[in-house]
Amino acid sequence: MPDVRTLADIHAIERVPLSDRAIPPTTYAMLAAGARLSPDAPALSFFARTRDFAKPRVWRFRDLMRDVNRAANMFRRLGIGRGDVVAFVLPNLPETHLTIWGGEAAGIVFAVNPLLEAAQIADLLKAGRARWLVTLAPTPGTDLWRKASTAAAEVPGLRGILAVGMGPHIPGTAGLMLRATHRLRPPTAAVPVLDFGRELARERGDALNFEPPGPGDISSYFCTGGTTGLPKIARRTHFSESFDAWAMTSFVDAGFAPGKTVFCGLPLFHVNGQLVTGLAPWSRGAHVVMGTPQGYRGEGVIKTFWKLVAHYRLNAFSGVPTVYSALLQVPVDGDDISSLDFALCGAAPMPVELFRAFQERTGVRILEGYGLTEGACASACNPPGAPARVGSIGIRYPYQDMRVLILGDDGSVIREAATDEAGVLAIEGPNVFAGYLDPAHDKGLWIEHDGRRWLNTGDLARQDADGYFWLTGRKKELIIRGGHNIDPKVIEEALHLHPAVALAAAIGRPDAHAGEVPVAYVQLKAGAAAPDLLDFATGHIPERAAWPKAVHVVETMPTTGVGKIFKPALAMREIEDVVRREAADAGIALATLAVVQDARRGLLARIDAGPDAGALKTALGRYAFATEFAA
Repeated sequence: MPDVRTLADIHAIERVPLSDRAIPPTTYAMLAAGARLSPDAPALSFFARTRDFAKPRVWRFRDLMRDVNRAANMFRRLGIGRGDVVAFVLPNLPETHLTIWGGEAAGIVFAVNPLLEAAQIADLLKAGRARWLVTLAPTPGTDLWRKASTAAAEVPGLRGILAVGMGPHIPGTAGLMLRATHRLRPPTAAVPVLDFGRELARERGDALNFEPPGPGDISSYFCTGGTTGLPKIARRTHFSESFDAWAMTSFVDAGFAPGKTVFCGLPLFHVNGQLVTGLAPWSRGAHVVMGTPQGYRGEGVIKTFWKLVAHYRLNAFSGVPTVYSALLQVPVDGDDISSLDFALCGAAPMPVELFRAFQERTGVRILEGYGLTEGACASACNPPGAPARVGSIGIRYPYQDMRVLILGDDGSVIREAATDEAGVLAIEGPNVFAGYLDPAHDKGLWIEHDGRRWLNTGDLARQDADGYFWLTGRKKELIIRGGHNIDPKVIEEALHLHPAVALAAAIGRPDAHAGEVPVAYVQLKAGAAAPDLLDFATGHIPERAAWPKAVHVVETMPTTGVGKIFKPALAMREIEDVVRREAADAGIALATLAVVQDARRGLLARIDAGPDAGALKTALGRYAFATEFAA
């Protein structure tokens, strides 16, 4: 296929029918095909502690397929059939990958965020009707076993827990002690508990004991719509995942090929970790290095990252803006990072100044992209062979269409947007999921247009004359903090519990490090005094990431013509406050400042800072909102 540089190259790829591309129909078939390219090449290297990064545990491709087969056969023996669910609440471990790919071969895998509290985990396991749960055995320094085992006791129909021990991954005496502790005091819970490693070892690894899945079978459940509360659960098919991995590797060919090495630092309960640093590189025979169970959050990982690049000759990695911001604080110090072909960024908008500063200091090309759980993972990306268009999410992947649509109040299509006209971003193609587990969540999700069914992403965007897409806002109002989705309803519902609160609205405040942080606005009931609502909110929101940084009391909440809270007005206040604070910190006097809704660029700060505009422009370049300075 031609190297992708323009939308014309996408059209050239699509002249060959998709059916002639011989894409493996399932994730299991795709892994097997990748393993056959070079069975003795390294597939997965894992180190549990950063100080041990030069001495990882290594799975070659034949080892990886052996253990995926074993995991699949183990799950089938334990009663996981094609429509049954095995859930995992795990950090980043080799066993997490084995659970994902072996579980998809046997049945349906349900990824659950290990940062959630026990009650939230229980709610998700019940909603997903989990039959088995895979989680971390009791391990010093983590309360994951306590949360998962507590949750398991509340789940009807759960047959048991498979406990993953850290002992095999920790070298020396510490690892031996962990293994001995688990043998002498095996974990107990309200349901039967089995040792993951021992059960795995009982199985054959040369083949499956059952018929493999088909392309239309449901492969996985992933949560979308928030890290707190009960998110929507997306049902994804085998071919949606294998197609998206194929499209990704065909688009960014240089980074996913035999002999290439990719770093996995994003969590495997997220689709980016699963596909970009799992299925996609393995489908092409590339090597994945997985660093610590906490990924980028692991102790010493960011500080040692450039040494990891030099040691493993990493060719690519995927991160969110907070990762790039943190890496900017770490000097390269002579480490040879010339092996890096590119770095991928998604999950949250990349501030322009951060983008430029990172590339200038490291020489590493950042490819901004776009995707969502409901679209398998990725739908668009900046082509590696074309000049960067900072702020754009790039052009669409082959065989997967993207359109900007102008919708009526009833959700029907009025027309397709003109060039550079903002509208609702819709996608259509083999990567699109099969709908949510709860059919009620599908309301307003699908758009009938041009004889096809399109997914309404909830994002607002425009497309320029060259086919590049630019996000202009988020209709779905999620707060994206460091790549994590926070549903504002969780904050609002907590504040509404207070007897003095009449109305509450949560939005994202622009943040130079996290992209956004949650803040809330409240309107009090008539005659009520202003209480300490920040303490109240944090006391009633179980997930720390969703705790608001501030709660502002307003006399009257801004509303639309039909009485709904008009959140863009609140977001405009936050942007204005950020601009004024940055100007004050820099000692810059603003002549004028207005935050407006621009048809092309979304919320836009129009600024006249006089002769000091350059310094303020640099400071505001760390944020993702758009700015326009007076000449």
